[in-house]
Amino acid sequence: MATVNNFEELEIWQLSRVICQDVWDLFEKTSLGKDFELKNQMNRSSGSIMDNIAEGFERNGRREFINFLSYSKGSCGELRSQLNRAFDRKHISKEEFDFLKEKTITESKKIGSFMSYLVKSDNKGSKFDKK
Repeated sequence: MATVNNFEELEIWQLSRVICQDVWDLFEKTSLGKDFELKNQMNRSSGSIMDNIAEGFERNGRREFINFLSYSKGSCGELRSQLNRAFDRKHISKEEFDFLKEKTITESKKIGSFMSYLVKSDNKGSKFDKK
């Protein structure tokens, strides 16, 4: 596996960024943007997916990274729940709901797979490397 030098190179972070933008696009083009409480919750949870990947990566320790990936995975579930509320309140269409639901499920699976990889890895992280 190639060395990753920054979190922006991670496929899971790249997908989380797309999800975050897709959620923002819903605010711009649907009535969801006027449901301020739900909008704020969805903005935070979608941002939390990408931010926790970034923060965990920058901690330079495998166990901490896995912990932050767990938070990120949890935020995927939180966003999926919020998408259900947005759909139930008729802010978004079935197509918009299904599109983003599928992306969050894919992201959650990819994060879970990456966590499994890290659990099995012998690399403890650069903060443990001998200087």
